[in-house]
Parts: sequence; structure tokens; C-alpha cells
Amino acid sequence: MRIELATAAGLAGRPNEDWAATVLPASGQGGGLVLLDGVTPPRGDDGCAHSVPWFTARLGGALVELSGSRRDMTLREILAESIRRTADSHRSRCDLSHARTPQATVVMARWDEAEVEYLVLSDSVLLFESPGGVVRALVDDRLDRLPPGSLASEAITDTQVRNKEGGFFTAAADPAVAARAVTGRVPRAEVRAVAALTDGASRWTEMFGEGDWRACLGVLHQEGPQGLIDRVRALEDADTDRVYLRRGKHHDDATALYAQL
Repeated sequence: MRIELATAAGLAGRPNEDWAATVLPASGQGGGLVLLDGVTPPRGDDGCAHSVPWFTARLGGALVELSGSRRDMTLREILAESIRRTADSHRSRCDLSHARTPQATVVMARWDEAEVEYLVLSDSVLLFESPGGVVRALVDDRLDRLPPGSLASEAITDTQVRNKEGGFFTAAADPAVAARAVTGRVPRAEVRAVAALTDGASRWTEMFGEGDWRACLGVLHQEGPQGLIDRVRALEDADTDRVYLRRGKHHDDATALYAQL
């Protein structure tokens, strides 16, 4: 098994809000991965005394522990319990009902000799490659299906679509959001490699259109996660007229994880 991970902060001197880890289950068989992309809040009050990196580390730590030790729990159950644990650790000090309470996108995958289980919540990407080289993108596309204008301002987003019915969902303080995640299981024999990307790394395909998901996975295989991130950074720096970066950050936190099973 080959597992590689790379991450890069979007801005020097600013904490990286992504979080990622891999796990070998207590059974000694199979493995798993967890990838979180912390949601950067707007300036001002978010009701919480803690930073986004504090939140992603707490949530990610719980996800890794449970996905490795509790094979009897589904990934949805693990996400719900991890959100509950994280919320309990700061609900006495913080307003967890605030629309911008710390939150994150979530990607998880867990495999054994029989199957690969997966979970995706919000706009990070999970890729599966078959033994024949076919690449399948497992995504939560709710953001892409929002009505026009839904993201026109932070106020509209927070009051109308963020963690709202008909909108999109992130892991924040409500364990019930786990039921909204995209989940499934695939026979282990149908998966040769797995990759997880935050949207800062998936820009290579989704924003700059340098190649499809199969080509993206090819970069990960040949150059590793750092090679993909380096390619994204070069494209961002070359876009001096902001043709592609009209509405996005010049550099976003970027994390890529590649596992060859």
C-alpha cells in the first residue's frame, strides 16, 4: 500500500485550515483516510472563542479515532458522533447556533479486504480509480445546484442556504447533518487507488481545466500530492489578469491525499 499526503497554506503567516490524516484500523487490515477543509469565516463575530484550525483538529481527531477503532459504526454514524464530541467540547463557552460557528467540508474513505466505504459532505472531492483505469468522482454537488444569487453575499448565504433545506451542508455543531452526506460502498476489487482533494487542490481540474479527473489522478500517481499542488500554485501565479480567479482567493489552502491500495 502506498499513501502520500501534502498540504500548503494559502497565505504565508496564516494558519492552514485544512486537516488530513490516514489510519490503519485496530484490526490490522485495510485502512482509511480523513480530509477536512475548514470554512473561513468572514471578519467579525462567529460566536466562537476557537479558531477554525482548532475545530478541524478536534473533529478530524475524533473521525480518525472512530474510523480506525469502530468497524461496527458506519461512516455516517462516525461523523455524527464526532460532531457531537466536538460540539460538547466547547458548547459551554461558545454560541454553536451561530451560522458561522466553526465548520468544515468532510471526505472519508475506509477499506478492508471486502469493500471500500466512503462519505463526502460539501465541496471537497473523492476519486476512485478502478483496476482498468476508470476514474470516478464522488462528490456532493449541492453547491453547484444552488439557485442563481444564492452566494451573492455572506448574509444571503448564511440566512438562506448554509445548512438549510434546499441549500448545502457542512459539518458544524449539529450531528444530524451526517444524514445529508453522500455515502456508499464499493467492492474492494473495483478500487485500485483513492484520492481526496480539498477545493484548493482540485482547482487543477475544476477551475483551470488542465485535465479531467483521470488526468488529475495521473498527476498524483506520477508526481505525488505535492506535484499537484505545485502545478496549481503555478497556474494561480500565472493568472495575473484573474481570468480564472475572478471570484476566488488567489491562493487557497490546498491539500491532496493519494492512496494506492
